[in-house]
Amino acid sequence: MIPGELRYTAEHEWVRANEDGTLTFGITHHAQDALGDIVYVSVPTVGSQVAAGSPCGEVESTKSVSDIYAPVSGAVVEVNTALSDQPETINADPYGAGWLVRLKPDASDAFNGLLGPTEYEALTRT
Repeated sequence: MIPGELRYTAEHEWVRANEDGTLTFGITHHAQDALGDIVYVSVPTVGSQVAAGSPCGEVESTKSVSDIYAPVSGAVVEVNTALSDQPETINADPYGAGWLVRLKPDASDAFNGLLGPTEYEALTRT
């Protein structure tokens, strides 16, 4: 259930490297499962800068409100606007249609510095 082509953070965000050099990220299946039914999402605005490890949005569920942390530093180039009307998409398809933000990373090697699938799987077992 942990896609091998993605990278991960200890805060339960996943990151996909895109062919154009941008990175797409969202929250993992593990995170959405722990949160329960997601009812609201806030994400940074296009053009804003995010800093690795810093909060850049929130996910609200029927259980709690949780911060979304930027997995790498960079400029936001696109956000998933469909989530404002259908935040439950994150529960249904966290690695696909439930993506949150696409950004242009400040460092070209930022993706490689994140957790691999084996490391993330070990983290979720503890």
